Amino acid sequence: MKVTDLSSAVDELLHTPAPGQQAPRSHGESYWNWLQSQPDQTIEKARQDADLLFRRVGITFNVYGDEAGAERLIPFDLIPRIIPGEEWQQLERGLRQRLRALNAFIQDIYSEQRILAQRIIPADLILGNSQYRAVMKGIKMPFDVWAHIGGVDIVRAGAGEFYVLEDNLRVPSGVSYMIEDRKVMMRLFPELFARNSVAPVEHYPDLLLQHLRSVAPQGIDDPTVVVLTPGVYNSAYFEHAYLAQQMGVELVEGQDLFVQEDRVFAKTTRGPRRIDVIYRRIDDDFIDPEVFRADSVLGVPGLMRAIFEGRVTLCNAVGTGIADDKSVYPYVPDMIRYYLGEEPVLANVPTYLCRRPDELSYVLAHLDELVVKETHGAGGFGMLIGPKASKAQIEEFRARIIASPQTYIAQPTLALSTCPTFVEEGIASRHVDLRPFVLSGKEISMVPGGLTRVALKKGSLVVNSSQGGGTKDTWVLYHA
Repeated sequence: MKVTDLSSAVDELLHTPAPGQQAPRSHGESYWNWLQSQPDQTIEKARQDADLLFRRVGITFNVYGDEAGAERLIPFDLIPRIIPGEEWQQLERGLRQRLRALNAFIQDIYSEQRILAQRIIPADLILGNSQYRAVMKGIKMPFDVWAHIGGVDIVRAGAGEFYVLEDNLRVPSGVSYMIEDRKVMMRLFPELFARNSVAPVEHYPDLLLQHLRSVAPQGIDDPTVVVLTPGVYNSAYFEHAYLAQQMGVELVEGQDLFVQEDRVFAKTTRGPRRIDVIYRRIDDDFIDPEVFRADSVLGVPGLMRAIFEGRVTLCNAVGTGIADDKSVYPYVPDMIRYYLGEEPVLANVPTYLCRRPDELSYVLAHLDELVVKETHGAGGFGMLIGPKASKAQIEEFRARIIASPQTYIAQPTLALSTCPTFVEEGIASRHVDLRPFVLSGKEISMVPGGLTRVALKKGSLVVNSSQGGGTKDTWVLYHA
């Protein structure tokens, strides 16, 4: 198997024992030796079979800005990202800590606002933020959990240390790819799972349903759960339908629900059915036209009244977006210290807030070295990667930042870790990140691993599927 273009960044599977040599790391040795023994035609046949399997399941996504509006198969790479068991233990510890602190923060800013009163976080950054939902002030959530499903983006950089790149707490997506990537790998290469102690992920839907049921309103012994989708034209609609089917619950749109006497009901052929927990995949602004956007036809009129009365639990809660705003992200280590009295297990990427005049000056003087992001940006859009940008792109971004500095942050350009990946010329290194999914309810839990996203374009640091990225199966080994 031809191996080319191996990066100078830390590689997840290979290392360089001597100049010009490549060898598998100890935790990946069994897999790598197996891969090298496979005939090229066997691997190529498996790649074709994988595409066919994904097409049959219907795993597609929409590319934003694609005029054709066509759904596409998300690219899948057969070479897994392999994580030793002890590394995962550290990641899991840090992720649990982070979600505990983030939920404590959200609860605080919608109640006592102690962290603001003590000036650990600037009050204007929170109270003047478009993601702060004042209507939620004073609302009590079961177990004080607001972010029930968190997707935390992790990167490895530098000498190999992990960093949290961002927290996704509104409607994090991608878990369906994690599950189906594993199913396809197990179907194509069952012998690999017989010889490697790979932790399972297929039970995620059962775990998700368990957590959703655990946060039902008080006094509900057998809660009814639904998944609320904006509809078939949403880019993640496949995932909405997939998770509903896997959990064995109804997939509903706003028009399928109504509110009566501050309770939520679903319309069924047998009459109204009370709904207790809603796993929503709709943004705050569209959730209830009586409170937010009056022109929304996606949400449920009166839903917020039911939430205020404690008659239904919305997962994730309205208002969680304040904790995944990129301008709030730099303060998460302070949240961990403040609410938990602990030092962060996982480090943040050093971040410059353009709302601060001194940091703005630095950013403007070093745009060709930095990654600049919109504080509300997502999907790899609204970004400038300075070292790879043209002079014209840099100057265009400079003007944007000067016009609205509070809406931008900047970070150093990290040499993200790589993983061997199948490309046209053979196997080459491509940059990867990892999105583990953390479930918070009565307890905090997660399946080992997550969604590994890979930047398929040579040299690209953007892993998002909407920007040409793909996915890999993520193996967490029981034994390193």
